[in-house]
Amino acid sequence: MVELWDILDENGNATGRVHERGKPMNKGEYHLVIYVWIENDNGEYLISQRSSNKTFPNMWECTGGNAVTGDDSLTTVLKEVKEELGIILELRNGRIIKHRLRCGGTECHGLVDVWLFRQNVDISTVVLAPDETCGAMWASRDKINHMIDEGTFKTWGLFTYVNELFGF
Repeated sequence: MVELWDILDENGNATGRVHERGKPMNKGEYHLVIYVWIENDNGEYLISQRSSNKTFPNMWECTGGNAVTGDDSLTTVLKEVKEELGIILELRNGRIIKHRLRCGGTECHGLVDVWLFRQNVDISTVVLAPDETCGAMWASRDKINHMIDEGTFKTWGLFTYVNELFGF
């Protein structure tokens, strides 16, 4: 099945054109990407492990994904967390903490929205999607920073906001 993205300009405005995932984007074309951090009352973050069939197999990360045509940032957040972890997020618990952050690298065409949800989730209720995720755990700030340092946590080259996130 073909996945289509809305093409955005450098300011995040829709251009009215669409792009097929997997094909190269032109200079000045961008698409919406989201990252979602879920924090519990203990100050831990729910992270997931990428399935072995994906790029960067078995790496840990926060939940993320690409918005498909017609979906906005929040719709994509709710869809990705439900798809990858089986969790229904409560809207009142979330807020956007970074808006249209440009991802790193010369070939990157993502404009990233970073969300923080403060919501307790029983880890035993997480439902992993075999094509997406193969593990989930609660991790402290120190644990995530250690995983970043040891190279087992994927930052996608743009988690410069992590210290800021941990300050919220």
